[in-house]
Amino acid sequence: MKPILLVDFGSTNTKVTAVDVEDCRILGTAAVYTTVETDINEGLDHGLEILEKETGPLDFEERYACSSAAGGLKMISIGLVPDLTAQASREASLGAGAKVWKTYSFQLTKGDFKEIEEYHPDIILLTGGTDGGNTENILYNAQVLSALSYDCPIVIAGNRNAADQCQEILKGRSTFVCENVMPRLGELNVIPAQKQIREIFLKRIVQGKGLSKAADLVSGIIMPTPSAMMEAMELLAEGWEDHPGLGELVGVDLGGATTDVYSVAEGNPANVGTVLKGLQEPYSKRSVEGDIGMRYSVHGILEAVGDRKLSLLSGIPRKRIPELVDFLGSHTDYIPDNEEMKHMDFALACGAVETAVSRHAGTLEQVYTPTGLTFLQTGKDLRKVKYVVATGGALIHAENVKEVAAKALYDPGAPNSLRPENAKILIDQKYILAAMGLLSQYYPVAALEIMKKEIADYGHNE
Repeated sequence: MKPILLVDFGSTNTKVTAVDVEDCRILGTAAVYTTVETDINEGLDHGLEILEKETGPLDFEERYACSSAAGGLKMISIGLVPDLTAQASREASLGAGAKVWKTYSFQLTKGDFKEIEEYHPDIILLTGGTDGGNTENILYNAQVLSALSYDCPIVIAGNRNAADQCQEILKGRSTFVCENVMPRLGELNVIPAQKQIREIFLKRIVQGKGLSKAADLVSGIIMPTPSAMMEAMELLAEGWEDHPGLGELVGVDLGGATTDVYSVAEGNPANVGTVLKGLQEPYSKRSVEGDIGMRYSVHGILEAVGDRKLSLLSGIPRKRIPELVDFLGSHTDYIPDNEEMKHMDFALACGAVETAVSRHAGTLEQVYTPTGLTFLQTGKDLRKVKYVVATGGALIHAENVKEVAAKALYDPGAPNSLRPENAKILIDQKYILAAMGLLSQYYPVAALEIMKKEIADYGHNE
């Protein structure tokens, strides 16, 4: 036996997972409330105590951790044209594990600058212009950012012909120059910027969120939790060498602060009569709905779905809905302890999943042209995806988890939304996806086989 400890410091819960990489099996798991308000290590110690009761004493040979504690990495991205470089910068930010508060296009205004100052982001991604193209916009925005009242790390990933000048304008600040996120029109190059953002997260932000001591207990906090989740989704979909994966999939992670959606799929137009509008999106895509969460962002679900629909889903009188939402928003560690609140959580979870996946998936619109009817596709066509993988405490612990997760599927009432049509619902019952993403960095075959056993087989055996 070769036991490995994997820790995920989440915004709401800290999860600990013990695995045996020789037999490719889970030894035990535990989840406790993340004690970020006091000392994050209190939650970790509590989780390890619970884990030991399940596994008995273990001498872990290796220990790894990921983190999205205190709500994750706050970012803003700045680009040139909304449908092009601004979208490219957003893809780079989200893929790196960030929670993107806002994306700015064109030249920053005084109002934009004031917003940025008030939001106080952890990192700014500055892009704009293809290589050899427009330099005026990114240089102007660098000049605006040079007046920030604090030293916010700025990743410069725009027109390479302006990068050195941007760095000179921002002299004395923490700047990092990367390859352009869009070197040529319509061509995405987000990996270098994603890598730089992750490095900043690990070196600077993690220490600022009280994780320094926790890092001493593990072999290092090696990535943001959303990055670990994406690694797990890609491995489960694509497999590793001669170990096959499941094929194209969508993942939904319903949390207390955000709802994250992942897709590992081509998403190209399904027929020759459909034209792709805007940039072709990455094969592996992550989106973060920062206004959609079961506790911290519960008011966002009410705003997106409406009290009438929540009333229909829960059976609770419509006038009572806002009152219950207010209660949940101010009691972020509350676990439903009566039938009314269980029904309320069910309705909120359904609304969150449907809203988040609808925003992530592409859309189709009919356009009449001189040559006849044409279909315009924006985003990814996920209708033929084989699997939907559901995770997150609110989903995993729901009594009717598959009914909630099914809200990710295509709805005939919203025919323009390109959500999965006939995908099989798989449940991350033991809450191990982030842990497997961590494990995949060192033992990819073990991580894949554990996921297939614990997630895929669980779904098939239901």
